[in-house]
Amino acid sequence: MEPRRDSIVIGGISFLIEVVERDGGWTAAARREDTGDRYGPSISAPTPEEAAEQLIGWIDWQREHASALEALQAAEAAYQRVVASSAFHAGPDGSPPAEFLRDALARVEESRVRLDEVRQRRPA
Repeated sequence: MEPRRDSIVIGGISFLIEVVERDGGWTAAARREDTGDRYGPSISAPTPEEAAEQLIGWIDWQREHASALEALQAAEAAYQRVVASSAFHAGPDGSPPAEFLRDALARVEESRVRLDEVRQRRPA
């Protein structure tokens, strides 16, 4: 049987999803259309629709995970900049401006919680 091929766009990236029959089941694999590089795992399921749906779900989760991780890294870098600059903008007693540190640390925590939430939804 001929492989089934569909194009999808997730997060601005075009993927070619190919589903082939193997050993009585179906296996889906993805390639980036811009590079032709394989992307993600092969996913097997009893039907071609399930295999493609599960793979598309994984690709979407991967995009969301990368975005959440990037946000955490940016928040951590911003916090480190606040800590470093506080040496030059210390209060009268030499302490760093607590409000700036609290705000930056709160953004780190929010980003960490968001990343944890995304990771908990990781597809099997």
